[in-house]
Amino acid sequence: MRIKRVAAVAAVAALALGLTACGGDDGGEGTGAGSKSFTAGTTMEKLNKAQKIKVGTKFDQPGFGLKGLSGKPEGFDVEIAKIIVKELGIPEDKIEWVEAPSKVREDVIVNGTVDLVAATYTINDKRKERIAFAGPYYEAGQNILVKKDDTTITGPDSFKDGTKKVCSVTGSTPAETIKQYVKDVGSQLVLFDTYDKCRDALKGGQVNAVTTDNVILLGYIAKDEASFKLAGSNFTKEPYGIGVKKEDADFRSFINDTLDKAVSDGSWKKAWDGTAGKFGAELGSAPTINRY
Repeated sequence: MRIKRVAAVAAVAALALGLTACGGDDGGEGTGAGSKSFTAGTTMEKLNKAQKIKVGTKFDQPGFGLKGLSGKPEGFDVEIAKIIVKELGIPEDKIEWVEAPSKVREDVIVNGTVDLVAATYTINDKRKERIAFAGPYYEAGQNILVKKDDTTITGPDSFKDGTKKVCSVTGSTPAETIKQYVKDVGSQLVLFDTYDKCRDALKGGQVNAVTTDNVILLGYIAKDEASFKLAGSNFTKEPYGIGVKKEDADFRSFINDTLDKAVSDGSWKKAWDGTAGKFGAELGSAPTINRY
């Protein structure tokens, strides 16, 4: 009888051990390296084994990447990055957020300062010369922010008379686009490193307008409806992508797969509703992933 009892205890112990071992794959909760398996030598495997990741984003973009009271950025870009990190099997608290203003986004990718960039990053051919994009995961449109009582600026053509100053950010697509509408770039276009400085310059009267993507401007309006409004309609299309190293096709494909999954399982819309969606911007349909 004693032999039978010992055998039974051993069987229960073996079963418990087996269940514990099988429990390592938790379906993507990011609880440790054992919860995911990736091809040897890929960026995904290296990041998963390291159990940490560096993500470049904006710290001054309401609704997309704004440094909050927690000391960490908050917004749609941030939530999209978290979805990717979770799929890598890395805990959220192992993300190192690195500020990535427009003018340095390619640099921090090429130099290896970050592992990816999610920062209202418009996909275009010029940037593809240095880095690669996964996505897009959202399509914005350039617009113009003015003071609430301004009736003289109704769209980009309002700058053609040469009398009004418009502010944007160095290295950004909106800064390049608005140049075709101003009469004198040297005197009319004011460039800063962040949009917060543009907003402050508008409020202080140093410039007449700020131009960038509509969703960014809507974030500023949501925080100060008494001071600002949009002037006219969107006049460009800005597909936002995730920036990675140019040669890393495997990582790009992994992120594209993750973005597709986020749309299908609802986490993409949930990320929007909890961030930029609160400002009244439309999410629209998910853009088609460009798997080049």
